[in-house]
Amino acid sequence: MNYDLIVIGGGPAGYVGAIRAAQLGKKVACVENDRAGGTCLNWGCIPTKALLKNAELYHTLTHCAEEFGLKIGCVEYDWSKVIGRSRGVSDKLNKGIEFLFKKNKVDYLKGTASIPAEGKVEVTAADGTKATYDTANILIATGAKTRDMPGFPFNGTTVIGSKEAMTMATQPKSIVVIGAGAIGIEFAYFFNAYGTKVTVVEMLPDILPVEDTEVSKLLEKSLTKAGIRILTNTKVTGTSEDGKGVKITVEGAANETLEADVCLVAIGVKPVLPGGIELKLSDRGWLQTDDRYQTNVKGIYGAGDIIGPPWLAHVASYEAVQCVEGIFAGHKPKKVTVFPGCTYCHPQVASIGLTERAAKEKGLKFKVGKFPYVASGKALAAAEPEGFVKILYGEPHGEIIGAHIIGSESTEMIAEIGLAMNLEATWDEIEATIHAHPTLSEMVKEATEVAKGHPIHV
Repeated sequence: MNYDLIVIGGGPAGYVGAIRAAQLGKKVACVENDRAGGTCLNWGCIPTKALLKNAELYHTLTHCAEEFGLKIGCVEYDWSKVIGRSRGVSDKLNKGIEFLFKKNKVDYLKGTASIPAEGKVEVTAADGTKATYDTANILIATGAKTRDMPGFPFNGTTVIGSKEAMTMATQPKSIVVIGAGAIGIEFAYFFNAYGTKVTVVEMLPDILPVEDTEVSKLLEKSLTKAGIRILTNTKVTGTSEDGKGVKITVEGAANETLEADVCLVAIGVKPVLPGGIELKLSDRGWLQTDDRYQTNVKGIYGAGDIIGPPWLAHVASYEAVQCVEGIFAGHKPKKVTVFPGCTYCHPQVASIGLTERAAKEKGLKFKVGKFPYVASGKALAAAEPEGFVKILYGEPHGEIIGAHIIGSESTEMIAEIGLAMNLEATWDEIEATIHAHPTLSEMVKEATEVAKGHPIHV
């Protein structure tokens, strides 16, 4: 069968790219060797949010009931049902992706794909049978997987990655998390909420190193208060496991050996490449593409995590749509420049654009508007006074160059800033926009008034 496009990988880049191409009237197939939806839907973004919602609710009931005037007896939880609810959410969405394939007439091919030659994709099914398909174009969207530590391989029980962390049959009594990026911090929050002893090890000076320093510091303070031990500026110098637990030797403010039931390694990701034809890669192994998302081989494209950072589902989907519309609709594809990043611990963290330190390094002139959650009526009413909204406005025109929010529902609030930046709105237009009261989102307007020098409520 001849296809206009075969997409290799069914994650946020792959399935979205396949569906968009089909909407443009093309004959499309999508190859996936695991489950439709990829890592994000099945082993990442979605199931972890279900786990984190459970953790937040449990923490609220056990720590904040009295504040809400609630009298609750002993609150217990069923670990298997906590994990089961998360898997159930993924299962529903997985079936939804398969339905969307049928709706849009995308052929869903289950198996492992390779590219033996230009215009050909070979698919090996689970039973070992092979089939080769002809196609005018190929989109590689195979993504990335958890990076392991040299000399400390994953074993699925005592040394685990994020996939195993969200399906553990038994709750560990103690866990060491190596890496304080979004994945490490989210799992640290989750396990701590249920009483697991959590230690986080990060070699850089701050947790969530890509975020604004002020945000990282406040989050570290909050998580420490919640009982998580956080070791920044700390390097792992030795690792061992004996089938019953792990020992992690670290050097930092103090040199010590950490012992725990489990170690979660969250130090980043590495590319997953299809076999076959040789393609040009970056120094770190990511697929290299040009301004049209095309590789060094004509007719073979790449989008999503496989082409390198940022490794975010929403960025992957954007890239895939841009790539496909460039191929079939004659559009000039756009590369990702400004995008939101979110961490779903509690308090949540969301950001877009430049951090304050990055703006200073670039020598930009800007004003900072910062508004605290504790001054928000809605935040106080919801018993969520922790956090702030921080917006960086360029001078002299007042364009938004960055925004950083830590606090309740910040991952929802960041969308307004993203739209404003996309529309090139200035602080005048943000201030002139009537925000409903009381809402958390009105803090965006309040922070803008701070930046302009005439705040009302602080």
